[in-house]
Amino acid sequence: MSQMIGTLIGKLRDVRFVRYVLASVGALAVDVGAFLALLSIGMAAAAASAIGYSLGILAHWLMSSRAVFQDNVAAGGLARTRQKALFVISALVGLALTTAIVGLADYTGSDPRIAKLAAIAVSFTATWLIRARIVFRPSPGAAQGG
Repeated sequence: MSQMIGTLIGKLRDVRFVRYVLASVGALAVDVGAFLALLSIGMAAAAASAIGYSLGILAHWLMSSRAVFQDNVAAGGLARTRQKALFVISALVGLALTTAIVGLADYTGSDPRIAKLAAIAVSFTATWLIRARIVFRPSPGAAQGG
């Protein structure tokens, strides 16, 4: 337990991680707001979750590329296109996880809102790892831009 707390404190010292958490909270607000709004008008839970998550993807790219990983954003051209594609792939991994978790919960008669909370934690962890280690990994000798 103390090792886990030490790891968390170390992460909080990592300003990039804190900015990522804040960007994720903003994207989550878009995601969950859309999810709840769509549920309230009678949309199926899995579809509402997928649409909400997709809107959150767009919000997260904007915040991640401008406030979290701004020093590792490719300047343009093919490198920037590749980076955006990798970001979308990471988001699709999160989307698949989120949709599967919420859909399974709904199928089994569980509350999809509780499942959405579990899906948030799983998706956050997966996308952070992919984005920090692959999408926005600094390329040696590559020009960086904002």
